Amino acid sequence: MSLLAALRETPTHRSTAARYTSLNGLLYLASGSLLIAWPGVVQTLLRDAPFQGHEAALVRVLGMALAVIGWLYFFGGRSGGRQVVAASVLDRLILVPLVLVPTALAGVFPHTMIAFAILDPALALGAWWLLAREARVGAGRRNASKL
Repeated sequence: MSLLAALRETPTHRSTAARYTSLNGLLYLASGSLLIAWPGVVQTLLRDAPFQGHEAALVRVLGMALAVIGWLYFFGGRSGGRQVVAASVLDRLILVPLVLVPTALAGVFPHTMIAFAILDPALALGAWWLLAREARVGAGRRNASKL
């Protein structure tokens, strides 16, 4: 099987949570690509301070990290695995705010960091809600089939 064929594979049925994770991945991939192509977006849209040194290069590195995360979320969601969705919830609810909020408080791109520290956990809560809803629906179906 070729690499491209493997990337195009998708299970016949993907849960709503898996599709949601794929869409989150596209959002992250697009956001990361924007930061790579136009690091000045942090000043233009998010109103952070002008760069003093080589911060544009650091914003591009952040963009690359965000794009890679988006790529992995996109294909993780396409795999249909519930574990990918659950893992994405944990890192976005715990790790992201734990790192980004102190970074913002230290004055490093505060508007950008706070925006991602709010958006990322909010999207994670959406994925968690979808996982929980699917678990309830699945449990209801299993109980109904036992009757």
